[in-house]
Amino acid sequence: MSIWRGLKQALISDEGGGPVAAGGPDERGATLKPLPEGAMIIIPLRNTVLFPGVMSPLSIGRSGSVAAAQEAARSEQSICFLLQHDAEKNDVTPDDVHWVGTVGQVVRYVTAPDGAHHLIIQGQSRVRVLEFLDGWPFMVGRVAAVESPETMTPEIEARFLQLKERAAEAIQLLPNVNEELAGAVQQINSPVLLADMVANLMDVSAEDKQTVLESFDIKQRLDLVLNILGQRVEVLRLSREISDKTRKEFDERQREHVLREQMRQIQKELGEDEVSAAEIKELKQSIEEAGMSEETLKHARKELRRLERMSDASGEYSMLRTYLEWLTELPWKDEPQEAIDLAEARRILDEDHHGLEKIKRRILEYLAVRKLNPQGKSPILCFVGPPGVGKTSLGQSIARATGRQFQRVALGGTHDEAEIRGHRRTYIGALPGNIIQAIRRAKSRAGVLMLDEIDKLGAGGFHGDPSSALLEVLDPEQNASFRDNYLGVDYDLSKVMFIATANVLDTIPGPLRDRMEVIQLQGYTEEEKLEIAKRYLIKRQLEANGLKQEQASLTDAAIRALVSGYTREAGVRNLEREIGSVLRSVAMKIAEVKAEAVTVDADDLHAILGARKFENELAQRSAVPGVATGLAWTPVGGDILFVEASKVPGSGKLILTGQLGDVMKESAQAALTLAKSYFDESLGEVDLHVHVPAGATPKDGPSAGTAMFLALVSLLSGKPVRADVAMTGEISLRGLVLPIGGVKEKVLAALRAGIKTVMVPRRNEKDLEDVPASARANLEFVLLDNVAEAVRCAMDIDPGELSTSKEEQAA
Repeated sequence: MSIWRGLKQALISDEGGGPVAAGGPDERGATLKPLPEGAMIIIPLRNTVLFPGVMSPLSIGRSGSVAAAQEAARSEQSICFLLQHDAEKNDVTPDDVHWVGTVGQVVRYVTAPDGAHHLIIQGQSRVRVLEFLDGWPFMVGRVAAVESPETMTPEIEARFLQLKERAAEAIQLLPNVNEELAGAVQQINSPVLLADMVANLMDVSAEDKQTVLESFDIKQRLDLVLNILGQRVEVLRLSREISDKTRKEFDERQREHVLREQMRQIQKELGEDEVSAAEIKELKQSIEEAGMSEETLKHARKELRRLERMSDASGEYSMLRTYLEWLTELPWKDEPQEAIDLAEARRILDEDHHGLEKIKRRILEYLAVRKLNPQGKSPILCFVGPPGVGKTSLGQSIARATGRQFQRVALGGTHDEAEIRGHRRTYIGALPGNIIQAIRRAKSRAGVLMLDEIDKLGAGGFHGDPSSALLEVLDPEQNASFRDNYLGVDYDLSKVMFIATANVLDTIPGPLRDRMEVIQLQGYTEEEKLEIAKRYLIKRQLEANGLKQEQASLTDAAIRALVSGYTREAGVRNLEREIGSVLRSVAMKIAEVKAEAVTVDADDLHAILGARKFENELAQRSAVPGVATGLAWTPVGGDILFVEASKVPGSGKLILTGQLGDVMKESAQAALTLAKSYFDESLGEVDLHVHVPAGATPKDGPSAGTAMFLALVSLLSGKPVRADVAMTGEISLRGLVLPIGGVKEKVLAALRAGIKTVMVPRRNEKDLEDVPASARANLEFVLLDNVAEAVRCAMDIDPGELSTSKEEQAA
């Protein structure tokens, strides 16, 4: 780009819009009223700033500007030229222009054969617009001249001489410059005129020139022009250095080109296809422009020289060419990152997902750190939670909030290490691993890469261990030099934001889990599911079924009925399916013209979906001794389970059924031993049977002790456990209630089942902070230190009143 325009530049089309036929009021015969004293015709300019003492060509096309120029030429009046704020705007008002401009005289007015209007303007003086006047077909305003005194102080003279020197230096750096230009600049003796002349000739933006025009103090104006010119001189100097280096390299390449041309002719005589030469040339250009590291570039050039010496009929030719194409198509350069807007990122996360405050806060924390430290390493997150809670879609929202590309790698069932690290090029059909392939698809080395279902990686075997291969990928200290077996060179993964997803942590190897920041996604409450359905699910299913919002709607009662009666899950996947079924029924009615709009209420669901699939578990309970409600954690969220105890005449055995694991069997033994300590007489003449439905589902875990103890105590005392109470916690032989895990999931399961009171170990009190406020408000929590407190709460009796006799046992 040239920095100087030249004194005799071609005409600049500043008005645009093409030729406009003259059609002002004066051309129709109307008489324009004279301008009041101090008023002047004004023409707005799109991208040009006129300076005093400078002659500039203009081309105008807007009807108002043409009428103004014709009136000024007819009446031999000067014109005030003002710069527009927005160059694209055609209908200009006083608020759309700068109020400081230049008065100019029309030296020449030419109308071209194509209808265009060309002016030669001589700039005269700076002016400031005082007010704009109405009543003319063009802009008119009162203006006042801005005087710039020509006082030559030592400070101004020093700047004046320095500006001349800089201008001469810039002219010398320009190629093919007119020699008269340097002489004309050196002959200027006025600092005011020199500053305006240099500012006019510099190739800078119109806004920068307007800033110079609005600098009324000559000292300030000279400093401003010197600063802008200094920057442009540096650019010119660098351009000259680059040009000299390019010329030297060009001479070397010229010799190389001659030799290659001779080789090409030899290959042509040998009958080799010219297409291969074109492909190699394209590959070479791609390698040079890819932005590889020095080591990788050296390796790629070496492989390209091997390819040039090969015949395209060789089997290795296509393999090597494919390898070089992979190298060139990977993103090697550091792409510029967009400015981080935390408010916009927060809006996007809130728009895409309801709740999940902990994860949103962690993403915003990362963005805040990235804003303060752009070179920081990206976090490696692992979202763990039941199916359907939004782990994968959350990754897409994070990519959108951070302005990055998103790619997903499915790891479920992956059993070959080469799926991660890639195959060696010695194998036919070898390819890079899924990590490198995803980065190539993203076309960015700083994208968001989701490693989906990382807990379902296949076990290691003779193909290698894929989880061990991921250790290097997910280690921030190592992945800056990740080496894929296929590429054979280091690739930087440190800018990639890795997000893994899993249903459970237990199946993820410890070293791999240690490299990730684990964030738990728990199940949703009924209120949260209601909001998610109203905000996202219904809208998505309306679009999927070809319905408009005014054609179908579901009441809140209908959504609540779907949540409680037709789905039983921690997430919302089945809820969306049921909403889809309801809307398909609505779509059929509308398609058959049986209705124009349908509102589905809770009473309509039976006719559409059939009978409720789930009933309140508490309805299945009867107020009989020997039954207690426990709380369990599962990979798909929390659930409630019933512990049933019964006694029959026998020899004092304990019978356990319900596919209980070893841990739960030991909990039952501890509960029985502890229960015996509350009763006076031996239980050697009865057999106790403890059953945990459903029998087809395997169960295990260290949190059923309290429920088993209360079931046995209720059986032996003949007093039932309250139906609205559920409990969780392990017990010791001393009667202590020990802490457990999965508190949030268990509490949400209790809320879904209609439980009113939940008993948890006191040492789990801190975990209740993770329970949503709406759930805490609808439940009463009892914190347990020992089993005696559990007996008081669940059975409304004092433990000292517990006793039994042989007669009661026989009964």
